[in-house]
Amino acid sequence: MNKEGFDLMTTKERIREMPLEQVMGERFGRYSKYIIQERALPDIRDGLKPVQRRILYAMYQDGNTYDKAYKKAAKAVGNIMGNFHPHGDSSIYGALVHLSQDWKMREPLVEMHGNNGSMDGDGPAAMRYTESRLSKISNMLLQDIDKDTVNMVLNFDDTEYEPTVLPARFPNLLVNGSTGISSGYATEIPPHNLTEVIEATIYLLKHPDATLDDLMKYVKGPDFPTGAIIMGTKGIKEAYETGRGRIQVRAKTSIQEIRGHRQEIVATEIPFDVNKALLVKKIDEIRLNKEIDGIAEVRDETDRHGLSIVVELKKGADAQNILNYLFKNTDLQVSYNFNMVAIDHMTPVQVGLKRILSSYLEHEEEVVTKRTQFDLNKAEARLEIIAGLIHAMDILDQVIKVIRSSKNKADAKRNLVKEFDFTTNQAEAIVSLQLYRLTNTDVDALIAEQTDLNKKADKYRKLLSDRATLEKEIIKELNAVKREFGTERRTEISEETAKIHIDEKALVADEQVRVLISRDGYLKRSSLRSYQSTAEGDNGLPDGDAVVYEKNVSTLENLYLFTNKGNVIYRPVHELVETKWKETGQHLSQEIGLDSDEKIIRVFNFKDLSQDLDFLLATNDGYIKRLKLANLQPTRTYKSRAITAIKMKSKDSHLLQVDLLSPDSNKEITLVTNMAYAVKYDVSEIPESGAKAVGVKSVNLKDDDYVVGYVLVAPEFEDLIKIGLITQRGAFKQLELNLINKVSRAKRGVQILRELKTKPHRIAALTSYGQNHTLLLTTSSDRHVKIKTSEFPLGDRYSNGSFVLDPSVDGTPIRLELGRPTSDKNENVSELF
Repeated sequence: MNKEGFDLMTTKERIREMPLEQVMGERFGRYSKYIIQERALPDIRDGLKPVQRRILYAMYQDGNTYDKAYKKAAKAVGNIMGNFHPHGDSSIYGALVHLSQDWKMREPLVEMHGNNGSMDGDGPAAMRYTESRLSKISNMLLQDIDKDTVNMVLNFDDTEYEPTVLPARFPNLLVNGSTGISSGYATEIPPHNLTEVIEATIYLLKHPDATLDDLMKYVKGPDFPTGAIIMGTKGIKEAYETGRGRIQVRAKTSIQEIRGHRQEIVATEIPFDVNKALLVKKIDEIRLNKEIDGIAEVRDETDRHGLSIVVELKKGADAQNILNYLFKNTDLQVSYNFNMVAIDHMTPVQVGLKRILSSYLEHEEEVVTKRTQFDLNKAEARLEIIAGLIHAMDILDQVIKVIRSSKNKADAKRNLVKEFDFTTNQAEAIVSLQLYRLTNTDVDALIAEQTDLNKKADKYRKLLSDRATLEKEIIKELNAVKREFGTERRTEISEETAKIHIDEKALVADEQVRVLISRDGYLKRSSLRSYQSTAEGDNGLPDGDAVVYEKNVSTLENLYLFTNKGNVIYRPVHELVETKWKETGQHLSQEIGLDSDEKIIRVFNFKDLSQDLDFLLATNDGYIKRLKLANLQPTRTYKSRAITAIKMKSKDSHLLQVDLLSPDSNKEITLVTNMAYAVKYDVSEIPESGAKAVGVKSVNLKDDDYVVGYVLVAPEFEDLIKIGLITQRGAFKQLELNLINKVSRAKRGVQILRELKTKPHRIAALTSYGQNHTLLLTTSSDRHVKIKTSEFPLGDRYSNGSFVLDPSVDGTPIRLELGRPTSDKNENVSELF
């Protein structure tokens, strides 16, 4: 077979056909295992991720420790990358910097000279500018690593050995916490107080059956490097029990008196892992956007003496209420979620407090045992040498004689072993002995050393054979770490819960403003000064739009905007965009999605949303209902979603009118249809319905007929009220309301125009009034016609009125309204209608 044929067969043997799912599954499984075990999650024993462990070990190997001078951070990063961690220098440097940041690490493991970032989210200086070394407490993690205390494995290129875990003389996982995200797992372990953790560890060592409650007498909860206050203890216990839980962390604040009888809020500690600059920016945005009133200025006064965020308030502002608002709406109070996942015996496990401490103690016992065995082996090896040297001194002349008669060093060693029963190690020590050591003084020193080593060896043997001695040694070493590195708790744990009560109204200054809301959905509020200084009629609305609501109201009031689609939009007055009166304002579509043909038809203002009032809603397709104000309260999502006030029966249905009634109202309603039918009955016949209901029939409509509008009048004023009608042919008619007899709901009613066989009149719009008025008629071509009611006679039910316009020239009538400016009088409950 030729070479080409052989190569082809070899290639075919190497190519395997496998399903993509199997290949992807196997490869991703391998990748996931690596990410989980070798990158993102900490080891339960030393609390370190692989990159952190490699940083500490490489710096320790390089002699870059706390008792020596600082070295360039770039040198440390180079050593780590070249010897142990074959990843990007930026990720290594980022991890090294993190270990030095005292606002993230409860006990920083690295010390740095230079800019190592800040609480404001600033990045550190480049590694070529900064210097670093291990901190003193890092020595407690690395101590005795040279005594075979931990397993060592070959590095990525098999040139050096690195530790799989550090000896760790304290429970670093709890003390410094950890954060990480891997494939399918994430971890979030908060920092704790070293003194508390060590005391709990010692207690667990003495009482292996200790309960969580016993341990929590020592470990009260997380102890964040940034201090702050933990609100309540419920989430802490849950987290320590299951490994998952949530706590609320609140900034440490105070309210202080300042000049001019004013106050300021000062935050001196903020929650863990909160970006201070973004927090200050958010508070200042609340001030600028006037989300609450009363904040005069926000300053970051942090300096070398400590953190300080100052919120200066206006005179008379409710400081506690504003502080509560800031707790709720900024990172002055945050939720911290425990998710304590760590690698235990090469497996990711969700662990509670006791499991972490138990696993650490298991590791500590192994480290002390291995270290003691190492020291014992070393002592025994030295005792062997000393015994040989002392014996050699006793028979020095014979030893010298044997060595002189030997051919070389190897021969001398063999002869010494053969002649005097020395061991190989003893013979090596004897032939390597320098002549100056052959003195009586040196023999005395050897005997003293032998006595000392025998005492140590006995101690080591007892420690290895007696459990109580081992435990005593661990406790002694843990106490030594606590004495040297223990600090006072920084984070306060409050029994008070994090529930925040905010009086929304107290956050808003009570002032009178001019509010305008247009038919097409433009909203604005302006100061009275801006309104009064603007030319009359210059309200900034686009051409073709119309004013639905315009009046002076308090910023503490609430607005309900009803649309022709049966929706209601809630807006507190203080939340309306504040503009100059001549500007357009904000359109509702910027916050709420309105249909293209959806219009605002009525607006109500309320000071108190708990009033016992009913809305009366009527649709063009003959449905009506009463809806309690209590059933139309604003929802959590009121800013982005409209509330349904009445359900439409069909896509052609729309809401005609909305009015307010008292629950015991005795008013009468008169509905008028396009085909000129009018029906009158008591509003007490209209039942209350829910917000999502269609309601009940208001009038018995003929086919193709629809309701044009209604009039709502108290019976005692019925004789004073007139109805003005305009037909599609341009005829105007006015008649007295008492010409229409009262019946019951859902009847057809009586006709109020004379029916013509050809070109019959159909009612296009109507209005009501109590005395002579100038009415304003608007047509489809945006023509405006003034109608003085005093110039037209009162008609009976069978007349068709007088022509006031030509629809073919002026356009079809679409709206008839009282031609007077909107009154500033409260429109909620009319005196007359």
